[in-house]
Amino acid sequence: MLSIEKKLNLKIKNIFQSLDFDEKFAFVKPSDRPDLSDFQCNGALALAKTLKQNPRDIGQKIADSLACDNDIDSVSVDGPGFINIKLNSLFIAQNTDEMAADGRLGCTKTDAKKKIVMDFGGPNVAKALHVGHLRSAVIGESIRRTLEFVGHDVISDVHFGDWGTPMGMILAELIEKDGDLSKVKTYNIDDISNVYKQANTRAKEDEAFKEKARIITAQLQNGNQEYVDAWKHLRAVSVAAVKENYDELQAHFDLWLGESDAHQTCKEIIALAEQTGVSEVDEGATIIRLPQTNKPMPPVILVKSDGGVGYQVTDIATIKMRVDNLKADEIIYVVDKRQSLHFEQVFKVAQMLQIAQNVSLEHVGFGTVNGQDGKPFKTRDGGVMNLKDLIEMSKEKVRSSMPKAGEVQGYGADEIEKLVSEVAMAAIKFQDLKNTASSGYVFELDDFAKFEGKTGPYIQYAIARINSILKKAEEMGIKPDCVVIDSPDERTLALRLGAFENIVNRAANEKEPSIIADYAYQLAQIFSSFYNVCSIINAQDNVLQASRLRLAKLTRDVLIKALYLLGIDAPEKMLKAND
Repeated sequence: MLSIEKKLNLKIKNIFQSLDFDEKFAFVKPSDRPDLSDFQCNGALALAKTLKQNPRDIGQKIADSLACDNDIDSVSVDGPGFINIKLNSLFIAQNTDEMAADGRLGCTKTDAKKKIVMDFGGPNVAKALHVGHLRSAVIGESIRRTLEFVGHDVISDVHFGDWGTPMGMILAELIEKDGDLSKVKTYNIDDISNVYKQANTRAKEDEAFKEKARIITAQLQNGNQEYVDAWKHLRAVSVAAVKENYDELQAHFDLWLGESDAHQTCKEIIALAEQTGVSEVDEGATIIRLPQTNKPMPPVILVKSDGGVGYQVTDIATIKMRVDNLKADEIIYVVDKRQSLHFEQVFKVAQMLQIAQNVSLEHVGFGTVNGQDGKPFKTRDGGVMNLKDLIEMSKEKVRSSMPKAGEVQGYGADEIEKLVSEVAMAAIKFQDLKNTASSGYVFELDDFAKFEGKTGPYIQYAIARINSILKKAEEMGIKPDCVVIDSPDERTLALRLGAFENIVNRAANEKEPSIIADYAYQLAQIFSSFYNVCSIINAQDNVLQASRLRLAKLTRDVLIKALYLLGIDAPEKMLKAND
């Protein structure tokens, strides 16, 4: 099916053709003044510059043709040449019926399907996930779901940090602690995390230890068998622990590759840079100097003076692997925006080495999760907040607002705990995703028990409320049927439902989940206003009853799909402590 906007664009395009106007200006957009019109076309202003005519005269010609269309209720030319369009209610109703009957809720798949590789997550061996990983996983997963929904072939890769200096530090600390690496396979994730913390502290205070860790890192990367065997265990234990966290966040990864998987390709990158004359040796290190722009652009270190591989080389090699092996048309990195310089350097080298020709490389940078002081969120003792602890804090807050097991029929301990988890994760994710990805935000724990305001639980509650209406209607034998637009509130709701495809496409094109989050919240609000004015079960006649029931069901389905695209579940029913 075609959305209202697409249908209007076709009408405008046909009119432009008949008037011999340039079709690139033949499109509409939702009106900036919804109190005056539903859509507007600004093409007359753009045409005036090329045709050297009065834009109002051009606009009037377009408006006169539109006025003959039975799907248009009224059309006017205002200001310097804005064409304001108000649609016929029957046209809106018919479009809503088509959307309700469509399994994809009016969202067509793209004609320009791409193979897209997404890089998000970025956990490191032996380090617990913290709030910074929350944003990468939540934003990345939403973008992944949205791109996949619009029809792209998406491959997600966690890109595990398992091959750099932290690995050498852990091995060095284990040798300090145990004398050798013979006990390494007895260590679980908590042991390994503690060892890394101790190594990190020691490295700051002991230059000799830091040097030892650096040498071990280089030897590991060059294939020292003892170090490689120990590394395999440390990596396996860390991956298993990290998977538990990502499973709770419902972040899906097709690939669990790490920096180590690119090690052989790193050698190819280094050799290619030398063969093409891009690299040079400077003070014992092999580097690539980058063209200077209006800001300093440091060189990329391919091989350090000690023989170790520079950390940027891993990302450059991974690009080559994703192009050669996965046939990527586009590679998207969802990583803290403080890494923007790193990606500028990496993308520039990929361009210089011609390893990703005709491949789009994009860094979707996100801001930090902050506390009330506006600084990155910390624990009470000043440490970085672990993701596991943050999730548990959130669940505890939600749990306090829920009834106890057995207080509501059909909800035992397991059912209550499942609901607590679904609501807490909705609160965490929506609080993140309602903000533009590039901006930081203040983490508000008090929002987690709120079923009102711009929160995930508010939208979950709106869905549950509609579920209750639909269930009651079913028990009474009332079935949804053709939509009839009988009031301004019905009209407003139907038009907002019809915008869903445009919203999804915008979110996919801009890699911006907040567009969907904002839409879901607005739609829930609009439905609430509609429901307060337009009775469904007690409507004045059967036609309105069936029509409003269809509007309610379609709203429910769109909200569920919007939450899915945000990585959020929609419980069938919501409970409060006083229920």
